[in-house]
This record gives sequence, structure tokens and C-alpha cells, in this order.
Amino acid sequence: MGITSGSYPLGPESGRLIVNTTRTGLGAKAGHDLTIEVTRWRGDATIDVADPAGSSVTVEVDTGSFEVREGTGGIKPLTDSDRRDIKKNLQEKVLHVARYPTITFRSTRISGTAESFRVEGDLTIVGVTQPVTLQGLLTEDRVRGSATIAQTRWGIRPYSAFFGTLKLSDEIEVRFDIGLPRGREPDGSASSP
Repeated sequence: MGITSGSYPLGPESGRLIVNTTRTGLGAKAGHDLTIEVTRWRGDATIDVADPAGSSVTVEVDTGSFEVREGTGGIKPLTDSDRRDIKKNLQEKVLHVARYPTITFRSTRISGTAESFRVEGDLTIVGVTQPVTLQGLLTEDRVRGSATIAQTRWGIRPYSAFFGTLKLSDEIEVRFDIGLPRGREPDGSASSP
């Protein structure tokens, strides 16, 4: 049995929300391409299998829950101290966590098929709301997809160091891989055989 129509709660217990950054500038070889996981988030997906346009999704992210999982490239490996410094800079200089404790996404239009869909919606980061489009795939009991986000559209200046010779690229990729309970009713109870 595949996914059935209904409402599904979303969060870290059901899947992963990942942010990937890349570096640019003359000093790019000194930095790292980062894989950052959002560890506290929640949402709701209402799925209409027969009519994807009748579906919707909302997600709220705790901006203080970004954890650096991996840093690739660079002259030397990413240390625990580097991870702490990156998290501190992300919270204080990029996302301004004290003032903007959440990032929200609310779909405005869903098109395509259940297997291959496009979600258009409003993404609010640091108090600024801009439209964004996610591309996704539904296979068996998993929803996977991504969106590319240009930070400057939200008024965010990409992080830079070493007098601007090392900086993060404006565009970041947000990926999601979320499991939906297969063979279960959307409210979480087991379906009858």
C-alpha cells in the first residue's frame, strides 16, 4: 500500500532537513562546503493523492537548531572548534536567532503528480517573506526534494572571512528526505488489513 490522502505530521522523527553551502572567492580553498542539519522543526503535510493541487504543506524551523554535520574540501579537516564557530556566526551574524527565532514555509500552490511535484510557497527568513519553489518526488513512503535559495533575496549577506577573500556562495541548497508512514492511516493508527 502506498501513501493515502490525509494529514501527516512532519518533524525530525520523520525525516531530515539539510542545508548545503558552497564557497567562493580567492580564498575558497581554505574554507569548507558545509552540510548543515536542522535538528528542531515541525510541520504538517495535507496530501490529496487524487488531486495534488488540493495538497498543502507548512513547516516551522527553530533557527537555533542548525548543526554543522560535515565540511568537505578545504586545506584541513573541519574541527569541533570550527563547527562551534560556524554555528555561532550562523546564529548571531546570519540568522539573528535572538530576534528571529523561526523560519517558516507555507505552500501557496502545488502542481504536478503525486510522484513528481512542484511546491510553490512563501518562505520567511529574518522577518522577510519571499516566494520559493521546491521540486519533489514521492516514492513509496518517502518524500524527497530540494530548493535553491539565494540568501540576498532575504536581505542576508552571505558569510565572508579573511577580508572577503573567503565567502559562502549566495545560493544555498535546502534538501528534504521525509518518511511518511506506509500502511498506516494519516492520524498514526494502523490500518486494517
